[in-house]
Amino acid sequence: MPERANVSGAVLGLSLLAGLLGLGWLVSNAALQIKEFERSVVVKGLSEREYTADTVIWPIQFTAASNNLEELYINVEANADSIRRYLEERGIEASEITASAPSITDKSAQQYGGGPQAEFRYTAVQTVTVYSTKVPEVMALQSSLSELGKQGIVIAGNSYESQTEYLFSTLNDVKPEMIAEATKNAREVAEKFAADSDSTLGKIKRASQGQFSISDRDKNNPHIKNVRVVSTIEYYLSD
Repeated sequence: MPERANVSGAVLGLSLLAGLLGLGWLVSNAALQIKEFERSVVVKGLSEREYTADTVIWPIQFTAASNNLEELYINVEANADSIRRYLEERGIEASEITASAPSITDKSAQQYGGGPQAEFRYTAVQTVTVYSTKVPEVMALQSSLSELGKQGIVIAGNSYESQTEYLFSTLNDVKPEMIAEATKNAREVAEKFAADSDSTLGKIKRASQGQFSISDRDKNNPHIKNVRVVSTIEYYLSD
């Protein structure tokens, strides 16, 4: 009787072992099939174009000085009015022109030690800003600022605050076309990879649209914008 029980136990053990081995083979084979099914390639597609800016922000900064504060304010106001008139006579709408409050500095309040006294006690800085979609017209006006100088207006043209800014505000209008172009370029790269590896390109596994970037084409032409987007796409591959 014990011998029969031992034989039955051995048979049961061998059966379990065979079952486990078979299950392991099935799992391993299934894993290999899944891994083979999930063969993929990750590619990037680029779309890059140049567009002309459609909006310009042009700050015209000027300075004035006087020993009389009231006289200084009158002078600043007159200069701002002259700039407005100059711009409007050349096609800039009044609604496109704004003026900041003047910034006044009292040199006597900043006098330290026994240094030489400044010629003028008070100095003022004010900015008249043009915000317009007439980009070519504004660019033409920028080269004729000497006309304001002839009227006695001192233009401060080298400061950071007086730098002209050009904007491209219609990005949403070109996004769909550029995304389609980037996707097409990515697929062409993926098809070339598949052909070189004797594979067949399948469906998209996942896709990621990169951020759009807008930059100046170069420092001498800030009104020409370089618009760029890179899409990252993963495709399935099969034999």
